[in-house]
Amino acid sequence: MSQPVTIVIADGTLIPERGNKGVFSAWRIALIGAIGLLIVVPLINTAEVQSFVHTLWLQVFPSSTPNPVLERIADGSYRNYYWNALKFVPDGLIITFQVTLLSIACATVIGLFAGLGQISRNTLINRVSTVYVEVIRGIPLIVQLFYIYYSLGQLLRTEGVLAAVAALSICYGAYIGEIFRAGIQSISRGQMEAALALGMTRRQAFRFIILPQTVRVILPALGNELIAMLKDSSLVSIVALPDLMTRGRQYTSQSFAYFETFTMVALLYLVMTLFLSRLVGIMEERLQKRGRK
Repeated sequence: MSQPVTIVIADGTLIPERGNKGVFSAWRIALIGAIGLLIVVPLINTAEVQSFVHTLWLQVFPSSTPNPVLERIADGSYRNYYWNALKFVPDGLIITFQVTLLSIACATVIGLFAGLGQISRNTLINRVSTVYVEVIRGIPLIVQLFYIYYSLGQLLRTEGVLAAVAALSICYGAYIGEIFRAGIQSISRGQMEAALALGMTRRQAFRFIILPQTVRVILPALGNELIAMLKDSSLVSIVALPDLMTRGRQYTSQSFAYFETFTMVALLYLVMTLFLSRLVGIMEERLQKRGRK
């Protein structure tokens, strides 16, 4: 008789903690699979491997029609598009990382001030922050990219990197602002009152009492936004930045190998997002341990 399957409901996501090596989680499966495909797929498509496979096939089934791949290998026209794409696109990773890291830093700062502005007692600051969040969240990121690069670019002469960072920061700053607002308001008002009773100023209470607790609460949601920003950085290809996506499109315009090229591009994005999610998981784990002390 087969054993019944037990489903265990966990408190958090299945990003493995350090030292918990026995958990073969979805994160590990995805990471190992993505890296494995990045290595294995170009290797099995080399001329030597393909020649061996097709020659072996003809030996096992001699009556089958000779494969055109053998003919292309023989006359030298065979191309390992997976490997060629993998060699062509990596320099776009530098631009992708540059835009993403700068945008993460700027969007977090903008989001913090937007979140504080929405709970501010100053009517003007509150209205400006609220309008900013509502307006920016209602406009697609790609429209903001076009507007900043092409429309404002005629007046401000914005370069590609500056326009991309500005659009991503402004767009995601609005979403992160909502996350900060919700996180701050989730902290009990008694925390602030207790800090003031102990002689702290409001600024000190916010810095040392409220903000650390807020970061611990919002980190999962903030991590999701940062991962989404990394993926949405592929849209900056419309402003002529030679990022990962642009390099992939440039290679397909030469080779017309759309399937092979964008398979490699997708796997590279997957590996980057998985590493970023692991980084967020490590930060969350450390904050939780620090909170228990």
